[in-house]
Amino acid sequence: MDKLNYGQAMEELEAIVEEMDNADIGIDELSEKVKRASELIRFCRKALHTTEENVDNILKDLKEVEKKPKD
Repeated sequence: MDKLNYGQAMEELEAIVEEMDNADIGIDELSEKVKRASELIRFCRKALHTTEENVDNILKDLKEVEKKPKD
């Protein structure tokens, strides 16, 4: 998953869900698809968490800049 980005992970997840909804997955393949979906979900959660932390830090920095007196 080194070169995977959030958008690609979501697209792959959506494809897996669609296959499952349409019963396009054989029983032999189901376990692998569920495992892959789990990996993608973990990847997406981590990406969202990292993004949230980055945005929070940026907003905190902006608040600090606003608090500083202007020369």
